[in-house]
Amino acid sequence: MTCSDPHSLAQRLVGIDEVECVTPDLNGVPRGKVMTATGFLEGRRLQLASGVLLQCIMGGYPPALYSSDDGDLALIADPQQIHLLPWSEQPALAICDADNLSGEGCELSTRVQLKSVIARYAEHGLSPVVATELEFFVFAPNPRSSLAFVPPVRLDGRREEGFLPSASVPIMACVRFSGRVYRCMAELGLPRDTVMHEMGVSQFEINLWHGDPLLLADQTFLFKHLLKEVGLKHGLNVVCMAKPLAHTAGSSMHIHQSVVESASGHNVFSDEQGQATDPFRHFIAGQQTCLGDFTALFAPHVNSYLRLFHLYASPNNVCWSLDNRSAGLRIPTSEPRARRVENRLPGADANPYLAIAASLAAGLHGIEQRLEPTAPCRGEIVVPEELALPCTLHAALERLKRSSLAKELFGHVFIEGYIASKTMELTSFLDEITPWERRVLGTQV
Repeated sequence: MTCSDPHSLAQRLVGIDEVECVTPDLNGVPRGKVMTATGFLEGRRLQLASGVLLQCIMGGYPPALYSSDDGDLALIADPQQIHLLPWSEQPALAICDADNLSGEGCELSTRVQLKSVIARYAEHGLSPVVATELEFFVFAPNPRSSLAFVPPVRLDGRREEGFLPSASVPIMACVRFSGRVYRCMAELGLPRDTVMHEMGVSQFEINLWHGDPLLLADQTFLFKHLLKEVGLKHGLNVVCMAKPLAHTAGSSMHIHQSVVESASGHNVFSDEQGQATDPFRHFIAGQQTCLGDFTALFAPHVNSYLRLFHLYASPNNVCWSLDNRSAGLRIPTSEPRARRVENRLPGADANPYLAIAASLAAGLHGIEQRLEPTAPCRGEIVVPEELALPCTLHAALERLKRSSLAKELFGHVFIEGYIASKTMELTSFLDEITPWERRVLGTQV
C-alpha cells in the first residue's frame, strides 16, 4: 500500500509501530534508520551521518573523506513514497531524500542528483521519460560464498539446465515466489509491463512501465528490495549481480529514454511528420560524448566488467543503431510518438538513481551543446577505438577522475567521493587471491 495522502497517513499507519526510513547510498543500497511510527507522524527530524552515503559496498568509508567531524544529514520522507510492506508483518518503509541540515539537498545523495538533472530539463520546458528493464537471477540458498550459485529445485524435482530464453515453463519453477512478487508489486503500486525468462539459467527480466525518472528510480529501487525480501521468505536467493555465473549472459538494467515538452507532452524526438528531429540526434550525440567518462557510474563494481566482456547483448561501446542489440545505444522499432533511445550499458548492479541521472545528463548535454552523433551502425558492428568504453573498473575510474565534464555536471564533491569509495572497493578486491589464480598459477608458476 502506498501512502501518498498526508491527511490519511495516520489512519494508514494504525497498528504500525515502526517506519523504516531509507535513502539510497552511492551503490543504491538502502541506508537509514527505523523510527517509531509516533515520531514519524509527529515529524521529528531524523538525522544520519553524511558519511553513510559514501559507504563502500563491503562496508567501511574512504578515510580521506570520512572522519570524526563528519556532520549529519536530515532524512526527509517523500510523501509519495511511504509504503506498507506487504511481505512484512509490521514495518512501513519511507524513501527519503538526504538533505543538509540547512535545508538544501546533499550533493552526495544520488536521489538528489537525479532531481537536479530533472530540474535542468525543466529549465528548458522539457520533461524526460524513462523506463527500466531489470534482469535478475533466482538461485537456491548459498550458505558458502566459495561455492557457485545454483538454480532452485523446480516443481518436477529437478534444477533448470541449459538456456531457455522466452520459455514459459521455467517461470513456473518459482510460481509461488513469482506470484507473491506480483501481488506485492500490485499492493505497492509498482506497474509492470512484461516479464520473461532470459538467456541465463534461472534468469528473468521485468519491464517497469515508463514514466517520470524519479518515480522509475524509486520503483526500481523498491522492486530490488522487494525481490530480495520475498525471495528470502521463499527460501530463495535473488541476485542482481551483473555477472553471477560464468559462461552465462549477465544481467542488465537497460534504460529507455525519451523527452517530451512539459506543456504539451509531445515527444521532441519526433516531428509532426513522424520523422526524427534535431533534439533526437543531439541527445544521442550527448550520450556518445559522455558515457565513456561515466562508465564507472553505470558499471560500478569489478564484476560489472565481466558482463561487458561478452559482446552480445552487453555492448561496451557508444555506437548507435536502429534495433541492433550489439550497439550500446539502440533505437527500438516504435511509433513516432514512442521514439526513444535505449542505453544498454548499465548492469543490474547499477544504482538506478545514479544510472538514470547520468544517462539523462548526458543526453541533455548533447541537446544544450547541439552535438552531432556519428553515423548509425549497421550489421555486425566493428567498434572504432573512440567509441569503445573502459573495460575494467580501474580504467573506468581513471577516466572518471580525468573528466572535467563529470565534475561540471555532478559536482567535484560527488565525483571525488564516488572515486574514493570505489577505489577502496577495488583495493579490497585486489587484496584477495581468486580460485583461478590458485588453481592455474599455483601449479604452473
